[in-house]
Amino acid sequence: MATPTRKTAVKKPVKRQMTDEHKAKLAQGRLEYRVVSRYLEAVAAGKGKRGRKRTPESISMLIARIDQRLAAATPIQQLELVQRRMDLVAERERLSARVDLEKLEADFVKVAKGYASRNGITYSAFRELGVPADVLRRANVSRSGR
Repeated sequence: MATPTRKTAVKKPVKRQMTDEHKAKLAQGRLEYRVVSRYLEAVAAGKGKRGRKRTPESISMLIARIDQRLAAATPIQQLELVQRRMDLVAERERLSARVDLEKLEADFVKVAKGYASRNGITYSAFRELGVPADVLRRANVSRSGR
């Protein structure tokens, strides 16, 4: 004999509404993320490499030398020289593009302390990525994390 089946009540999920305060905090977090990210990218791009720093003018001189060598080069050398020239042109454009680091830094100083405390980011982590100590001091990001 079969047992009668029972209908069990299925509870509908409660539709939750985000408060305006919660939405504002999420928007603030996204803004701070963008500000910190842009500043860190600018700091990383400005680090460069060790040794003598290249200028757009010195890169232009290297490109001119490559152009002179191209005429007498073998096809495989031409290939390598053309690639080298393309790399130098891209580097010259990157160096010529001015990033307003002062503006990025000022924005970073405004949001860094709050961003760091909410996300558990330490003074040392910022320093390891190249953020200068004086910038962190102005942002009130301390070594003790307070």
